[in-house]
Amino acid sequence: MARHWCGGVSRLHFREVQASQRSVAIITEMIHTASLVHDDVIDEANSRRGKMTVNQIWGERKAVLAGDFILSAASLALARIGNTNIVSVLTQVIEDLVRGEFLQLGSKENENERFAHYLEKTFKKTASLIANSCKAVSILGCPDPKVHEIAYQYGKNVGIAFQLIDDVLDFTSCADQMGKPTAADLKLGLATGPVLFACRQFPEINAMIMRRFSLPGDVERAREYVLQSDGVQQTNYLAQRYCHEATKEISKLRPSPERDALIQLTEMVLTRDK
Repeated sequence: MARHWCGGVSRLHFREVQASQRSVAIITEMIHTASLVHDDVIDEANSRRGKMTVNQIWGERKAVLAGDFILSAASLALARIGNTNIVSVLTQVIEDLVRGEFLQLGSKENENERFAHYLEKTFKKTASLIANSCKAVSILGCPDPKVHEIAYQYGKNVGIAFQLIDDVLDFTSCADQMGKPTAADLKLGLATGPVLFACRQFPEINAMIMRRFSLPGDVERAREYVLQSDGVQQTNYLAQRYCHEATKEISKLRPSPERDALIQLTEMVLTRDK
């Protein structure tokens, strides 16, 4: 991905991915892994990708410390890159992750504000990591701020689309495919894209959202409403729009195999089944 960010720079100069860019990829994975470990503690999850969670095996205290340790190791690796711009970009991810968790704890009574709240939470919890990681790699590979913004917007749109599809799969995929229980978000009291779209056809879902699906039968009824509505279809359409925006952004760069791979990645996001 890093090889062809700069259209006017010698192709030979960027033929190999820099060591610092590889470090960004490693740091990104570490931040992501730490966030999953902490998420599973907050959600009291028993399984992740078909395996027992850290908190299920070792308990909550050790799981929290494990997530903290991974973040501290990522911070050390980030400091070793020795670039204050990169430090600023990637620490923004950690701030966004925490803010996203706080957003997830709340909801909006106003139906018109609810979807904006959901998308903001989706950006902070998922898309910020991808957007800022893409931006960091581009900063290391090219001095042009316009390219940095292209990289950021590409990652932002891909990240939001990825989470939208994840929210669809929570209703359409089976537990074996997902590697975690389905309808998990409803059980956690969360209203995702398919539910919010379904509200337009089944307004009775609104009361369930405000009580976070806490009454007996709420989860089952809400799931049925979603499957009877066009909520899944509308969420898929929205994900397609975000992938289209990502493709439009990355197409501003000169043609290359790497650019084509990034465009193909947007298609993979839309067609994944787990």
